[in-house]
Amino acid sequence: MIELARMRWWHIDAVLPIEERVFVDDRWTARTYWSELGQIGTRHYLVALDGDEVVGYGGLCDYPDEAFVQTIAVSPATQGRGVGGLLLQALLDEAARRRQRTVSLEVRADNEPAKRLYARFGFRQTAVRRGYYSPSGADALVLTRTG
Repeated sequence: MIELARMRWWHIDAVLPIEERVFVDDRWTARTYWSELGQIGTRHYLVALDGDEVVGYGGLCDYPDEAFVQTIAVSPATQGRGVGGLLLQALLDEAARRRQRTVSLEVRADNEPAKRLYARFGFRQTAVRRGYYSPSGADALVLTRTG
């Protein structure tokens, strides 16, 4: 059974291998996660746990006029079990709790499974960021949900 918990510093070592497998060249570093977790007032990060094993994670940034899904990933071995949807719903619930009506995110233009997930949750494309992902140079689609 998958449970969600607030991401803490001790989860970073378990998150990084998933980050590397899912995002490859565009992955975040441990330093990035330390920085994100240090911004307590504006960030909300979760891990998905299967027992003691981290199988996914996601993060939300709360800007003054909108919330932004910073990242969401599920271990390749766990994909297809609804963990991404569980994480995304929890982040959307947190945005609503913070009284944010608009939630945006960026997704690689070639990430079809993620685009399908976001569409199921009511996200629609609002912009394209050419060459956004570094170092791959892949385009990002900006998706937004207002509710």
